[in-house]
Amino acid sequence: MTVSINTGATLVGPTGAGKSTCYRILSRIMTSLHKAGSKNEQYQEVAFEILNPKCITMGELYGEVNMVTQEWRDGLASTIMRRAVNDETPIRKWTVFDGPIDALWIENMNTVLDDNMTLCLANGERIKLKVLTRRQLQLRVDGVHATFRHRVS
Repeated sequence: MTVSINTGATLVGPTGAGKSTCYRILSRIMTSLHKAGSKNEQYQEVAFEILNPKCITMGELYGEVNMVTQEWRDGLASTIMRRAVNDETPIRKWTVFDGPIDALWIENMNTVLDDNMTLCLANGERIKLKVLTRRQLQLRVDGVHATFRHRVS
């Protein structure tokens, strides 16, 4: 039920606990049920993209302005989300943030994970997720630092 009412889901556990297996199985089941002809709209084909937010800079993750040319360049997360929003197919698009939750990158996800469903970029642009992509985000983490316990519900 959590996946059907929230924008995102957080899978928490130690390395080897089966977090990746869980979301991969769920995506395969949803796809299989859709292809088998289920009338339930919850069951759609699922495609996911995986990124580790801790192995790249904030600019590489969300985007940044080139200080020399003053041009904006999208980051990996903003590119993935923009592509998902512009895709008109009924395929569910999941973005998997595979890595420890950290204050720097999770703060930008607040408006994506709440009812606004909007990624706010540093250049002032806002990427509004469509209702069809509302179950897009999966946060796969090895643990949650004490400072983030209030954000995970």
